[in-house]
Amino acid sequence: MKYFGGCDVGSTYTKAVILDETGAIAADTTIRSKINSELSAIAAMDEVAQKAGLKSSKELSYLVGTGYGRNKVPFADENISEISCHAMGVHVTNPEVKAIIDIGGQDVKGISVDTDGTVKNFAMNDKCAAGTGRFFEAMARSFEMTLPEFSKLALKAKNVIPITAQCTVFAESEVITLVGEGKPMDEIAAGIEMAVAKRCFVMAKKAGATDSITLTGGCAKNDGLKDAIEHVLKLKVVELKTDPQLMGALGAAEYARQKGLAKK
Repeated sequence: MKYFGGCDVGSTYTKAVILDETGAIAADTTIRSKINSELSAIAAMDEVAQKAGLKSSKELSYLVGTGYGRNKVPFADENISEISCHAMGVHVTNPEVKAIIDIGGQDVKGISVDTDGTVKNFAMNDKCAAGTGRFFEAMARSFEMTLPEFSKLALKAKNVIPITAQCTVFAESEVITLVGEGKPMDEIAAGIEMAVAKRCFVMAKKAGATDSITLTGGCAKNDGLKDAIEHVLKLKVVELKTDPQLMGALGAAEYARQKGLAKK
């Protein structure tokens, strides 16, 4: 049996997936990214190779790097953009999904997926950290909560306190002020989720979303955000059966599988 790997080196987390010849996931892993992208890739690939029962990633028939640090994946046969890899990852998970919002650590992307898993169109917001994974980490800190705790807080809110600041720094200051004033924390959280959902509106339209969309990246696990996006965008958020944070690495591994098998 041959094995194929994908390594998605993100700014916050590094993900790795190994597929067998049939396209089944043999192993996966997610680790916190280190300062050095190459060290992040090595650590993730060592861990996922061990889980798959391999001595090292050198035993893989083909390896594709993707993400923020895709050029730093040792032993990679090539690197492919995370936009293409997220599209392919979603396609092999659920071929019916044609529109994606990918919320990464430092950017937000809207991606339209073609019938073969390639990218039809995309839009990207990489000029501001508002609405990204780092933004949600800052908000959770303001509430003195973990990210999972914060992601569910907004679901309890009966009302929404609007967050007007667009910048992460100003938004954090605004949130701290509201908390200090004793405003209901669940209603502040709902305002945060709603503000991010509104920022996703343009991305969703450029991704060609008409009736449904799926979320990828770590923020896809934010239940409050999913709820807010459905409310603001009037779209059904399709939940993926495979961890949405793995989509980039899964897509990279699928590209590796296709290219590796084609070498026969």
